[in-house]
Parts: sequence; structure tokens; C-alpha cells
Amino acid sequence: MKWLLSLAALITFVAAALLAFALLVLAPDLPSLDAVTDYKPKIPLRIYTADNALIGEFGEEHRDFVPIKEIPDVLKNALLSIEDSRFYEHGGIDFIGVTRAVLSDVTGGVKQGASTITMQVARNFFLTRERTLARKLKEIMLSYRIETALSKDQILELYMNQIYLGQRTHGFSSAARTYFGKSLKELSIAEAAMLGGIPQNPARHNPAVNPQRAKQRQILVLKSMRRLGHITDAQFEQASNEQLHINSSLQFESHAAYVAETVRQSIYEQYKEDTYTMGMKVYTTINKAEQEAAYESLRRNVMAYDQRHGYRGPEAFIELPADEDARDDAIDEVLLKHPASDLLFAAVVTQVDAKLVQAELATGESIQISGDGLRFASAALQTKAKRDLKLRPGAVIRVMQDNKAKDKARWQISQLPEVDAAYVSLNAQDGSYRSLVGGFDFNRKKFNHVSSAWRQPGSSMKPFIYSAALEKGFFGGSMINDAPLSADTNESLRWDPRNDDGKYDGPISMQTALAQSKNVVSVKILKAIGATYARDYLPRFGFEAAKHPVNLTLALGTGAVTPVQLAAAYAVFANGGYQVSPWLIQRVTDGRGKIMFEAKVPAVAPEESRVIDARNAYIMDSMLREVTRSGTGAAASQRLGRHDLAGKTGTTSDAMDGWFAGYASNIVAVAWMGYDDPKSLGGREFGATLALPIWIDSMRTALAGKSEVLRATPENVVSVDGKWSYAEYQTEGGNGVKALDIEDSLGDRLLKLFKP
Repeated sequence: MKWLLSLAALITFVAAALLAFALLVLAPDLPSLDAVTDYKPKIPLRIYTADNALIGEFGEEHRDFVPIKEIPDVLKNALLSIEDSRFYEHGGIDFIGVTRAVLSDVTGGVKQGASTITMQVARNFFLTRERTLARKLKEIMLSYRIETALSKDQILELYMNQIYLGQRTHGFSSAARTYFGKSLKELSIAEAAMLGGIPQNPARHNPAVNPQRAKQRQILVLKSMRRLGHITDAQFEQASNEQLHINSSLQFESHAAYVAETVRQSIYEQYKEDTYTMGMKVYTTINKAEQEAAYESLRRNVMAYDQRHGYRGPEAFIELPADEDARDDAIDEVLLKHPASDLLFAAVVTQVDAKLVQAELATGESIQISGDGLRFASAALQTKAKRDLKLRPGAVIRVMQDNKAKDKARWQISQLPEVDAAYVSLNAQDGSYRSLVGGFDFNRKKFNHVSSAWRQPGSSMKPFIYSAALEKGFFGGSMINDAPLSADTNESLRWDPRNDDGKYDGPISMQTALAQSKNVVSVKILKAIGATYARDYLPRFGFEAAKHPVNLTLALGTGAVTPVQLAAAYAVFANGGYQVSPWLIQRVTDGRGKIMFEAKVPAVAPEESRVIDARNAYIMDSMLREVTRSGTGAAASQRLGRHDLAGKTGTTSDAMDGWFAGYASNIVAVAWMGYDDPKSLGGREFGATLALPIWIDSMRTALAGKSEVLRATPENVVSVDGKWSYAEYQTEGGNGVKALDIEDSLGDRLLKLFKP
């Protein structure tokens, strides 16, 4: 009996010593509970389309805050059944588990844990994860204080919003979206159990990284839920066998990385580092469907151009070691340097012959490519192919699945394009963005071509010269001689512009000249109205005068514009003559949903924003519609089946840039393609082959369901042989330009230009 008394005395002494140590040494250093009583979670900046699709998230922690009353019971039951089944019954401490853990720490035995939800809250908010007696005692004391300060529901709410759950996610709402692409209320029992099993070890039980271990943990959770009566045997069987679709990375609901980055920069400029923790939500003007269509169209047509110009060979070569493990390591290492570009994957060739190529993906999957899948790279399979082109074991290639093949698993060899492109669309009435794709692949090249690429606009600049000419008496029926300048002067000229196709039609109308993009006619019109006048006219449309020359090359678009600047300029023709300023952010709310900013846009454009006469806009619209009916942009009307399309192609000297700018139904859009280091896109490439296909495929979605727009004819315009003109230039005694540099049939001298 003496030894029992001695043991009891020892235990009493140890307990008293621990209590004294806790009260005298640890208690004074305990932190304030403000972090939990006034909880302010670090919630990232989130960016959405106008129709609430998530397109971007910025912050160290992916987190949502969801009130406890909005967290479904199935998830709470899954968590508590495996982490703390007596949570609503105990006072914050599981004494048996804590005693076991303390004795293990004192004796140096196997490290054990018996932390309740409350203790985990104490640790996560205030303490480190080190395994020491002092830390455990602090955890116990803080747990008691938390239980006194907060209700059970408040404690659980803190835990379920704060806990780390892998993949940079914090809180169950963010984890549900990250792993399953769902909100909490959409989770199935199987999904809730999978999430409930993660907290014990977020690395080991991460379903995206360790699916097998996560599955094992999920089964344990389901068994606990069944044992505690939260689910039936039938629900257990169904949930255990349910196939879960798990995202391996943070997924967004639309491909709008350039939009998200533009918004991030704008918000950071004002809020600095608070941008990433305040939980702000930014709602843009972007339309999800139009954004997706633009993204897919740009990538598809860039790839089509790249395929037209042939296979350039593998991206890299490595030597494949004979040892299998070393070989796998070498493949993994090189593929890390060549990340996927959406569905365009890097692979290392392992075997090759004339009819079959085997390659290994970053996932470790081995794929076979044969038949049509080899066609693009057929030159690289030839025996005499150059070494840099030839496919051989160790070659790093690009592959993609052939969506047109009956066998959807069929692979084909492709390549990353060197050329780049941009597409932007605006609401022509108020300037709000509807879609923005700044390049082929944001992760590969973050440069936003829409807003930052200053390029020569080529013939897409001609409508603005024509608009200026209308103010000088020209109209759609003005006749101009489509012949080289040197032919008119009968002398050699230092600069003698030519039409792109080398063809000249003699006397043609101004409207036909624009539709057929006649260079010489445009130069003659500019010469007639004066380069200085035309250059000074450009700022009406939002162009920077300093970026355009004061000479006749201005008619051929030798200045510099950005795609969005060009889109805003064409909006003036589309909306009847009003200048618009492109804008992207519609509304910003704080972490509690309170509006911090909301754009105020007038329903009707103020008259002070008018920059050209309504008649000018109407006449230019009629001529731009002719471009898409019979001119260089006719493919647009043919493929879209509409009669209200208007626009203009643009091809710069040596085809270094390809453009199409146009509009319909209050949507104005610009597509561009070119190399970042300008070089020719090819002798047979034009704006109509490069940019117009991007525009057509994008606008097909944007215009779906929208009726054709017929514009009302403004006052004081008249039709002359089907061509519109200002009325005052066609009245008796008017001095409008009927013809320019054209010999009449009677052999009279060339007509001279009469200025109004």
C-alpha cells in the first residue's frame, strides 16, 4: 500500500507543479483572444465575370468565409465523426487523450495526439506545432478560455473556415471549390467525407496529390459516420463506391487570365498588400460565353496558321539513360521545363519508326501516335531529315488529342506556335469590355497584346482617313482613279505606293475603293485633304496623334495603335459618333459584401462625347458594311449569315501584322495576329486570312440570338446612285468632290479638287 500512497503523492506533486507552472509562468504570457473573438480571416482577391463566373484569385491563402448556419450538416458530421465526435458534449478538453499525450511527452514515448476541435483552434490561431509540454499546457489553457468566450457553433465556424486543407486552400468552402469545383451545399456524402478526412494530415490525405491515401482516409470517415448514426448502411455503400472527379489544380470557370491580371494590377495600385487579404470581390464587365468563345477561337486560329507553315522540329533533346529509374527521372526533369499549354502537352519520345511514335507524358502515361497523328511531323520522320528536325528517342515534342477523330483518345503531334495574337470586344455604346484575350498563353507569356502591343494598323486605319475626307466634301460615290501615282504624273516618284494585289481598276468609287482596300486610292484621298488635317483628325477617335506620321504613308496605317485603342475607335462609327473610353471593373465589394465601388455609366451617351457628325458615322457605317458584303471582309457575312456586319481588314507592309476590326449589334471587336519581334507572316497571308477567322468565330457566339440592326438615316444626308452624301455637297452649286484625278471621256484635263 505504501507504494500506492507514494505514487498518489507523486502524481499530486506533479499535478500541483504543472498547475503552478501553468498559472505562474505560462498564463501571464498567453495571447489575447482577439484573433478568435474578432475573427478577420485572410480572404484572397477574387475576380468574376459580369455573370458571376470566377476568373481569378490572388492571395497566399485560398479561402472563403461561410457562416456556420450555411455549412451543411453532412460536412459537419463528416468532420466531427473523425476529428471530435464529442465536440458538443465536452468542455474543450478530452482528458483521457490529453493525459496520454502528456505522459508520452514526459516519458519520451511515441508522440500521440488527442486534440479536440477547440484545441486545434487554439493551436492554429496562437501556437506553433512543436511537441513540447509547455506548448500542450498553453493549448489546454487557451482552449478553456476559448470555450468560455465563444459558443460551440462559433468555435466550429472558426475551425471550418481557418483550417489548412492542402493545395493552398484554407477552409472547407475553398477546398470544396478547389478539389470538386462545387459549393458546400452541392457536396455529396462521399465528397464531404473526403474533405473531412484531410485535416489530420493535409499532405498525406490531399486527394489531388495522394488519391489512394485520401480514399483510405475517406473510408475511415464514412465508417465513423455510420457508427455514429449519421448515415445508413446503404448510404455508406453508395458513398464508398462513388467515383469522385478531383481537380488537380485550382480551376477557374473561364479562360480569362489576362483580364484577371489587369484587374489585379488596378486593385493593387490602390490597396497594395491589403489587396490579397481583404476578401474583395471584383465583378468585371466580361461576358463568360463571349470570353470563352474568344479564347477558343484565338487559340484554334493561331494553331491553324502555325500548322499552315510547317513543323519546326522538337523543342529540345535529352539523352535517355539505360537505367529505368534514371530514365524516368530524366523525363520528369525535362518535362518540368516544358509545362502544358492548356491541352497542348509536352512529351518525350521513347520509341520511333516511320509509322509509329511512342512518347511519355508528365503524368507518366505512355501514348502512341500513328496514322494521321503523324502527318504534321511527317518530314521529321524521314531518314534524311536534318538532325534538329528529326524525331528520335529523347526528343521533346508537343502532342494533343484529335477531337475530330472517332477515337477521342487518338493523339497527334503538334507544336507551340511562335506567332501570337490578341482579341478584344467592347460594348460600342459605353466602352465596357465584353471579352479580352491578350495572347495565346498567359502562363507562357504574360505580355498583354490587347493593351500594350503598339503595332502598325495597316489598312484598318483607312476608314478614319475616309471619315476625315467626308468633312471635305467626299462621299461614297466620289470617283478616284485607281492607278499608280507615277502613272498620273508620267514621272518617276521616290515613293510610289502600290495595291497589295498589284491590280488597278481605273476610275472607281470611294466606297468600292474602301471595300477592296485600294492603297493608291487611299493615298490620293489623303493627298487631297492634307496629311496634317487627317493626322489632327485622329484624336477624335482616341488615337494619339504623336504616334502617327504627318505624311502620305498615314493612309496605309504606318502609325501605331493597340488593339483596344482600335476597337474604341471603331466604336465611334458603331454608336453614331460618340467617343468611348474602355472600362473593365463594374463593381467591387469588401469581404462582407459591402459595395466599395460601382461604375456609374449613363444610359445615353452625353452629347459632349460626340466627336463626329451623326451623318459622318452613318455614311462610314454604310461603307464599312460594303466591306463585309463584297470586299475583303466578305467572309464575315458569308459565314455568319448576317447583313449588319461592318468592318475593315488590315495588313501591314510585308504582312507583319494582320488585323480585322468590325462591329454589329452594339458589339465592336478587333482581332490581331503577328510576331512579337515583327517579321513577315507569309506572302500569302493577309488580315482576311489571319485575323478575320478569329473575329468570325468569336462574334458567332457574341451575336447569337441578337437581331440585326438597321440604322435610322439622319437628317441632311442624300443618296446619290446608292451612295450617301452630306446634302449640302450635292445641292445645285455645291462644291462636293465628284471626281479626283480622273480623265473624263472627252479628254478634258484632270479634274481638280474643290475644297468646301
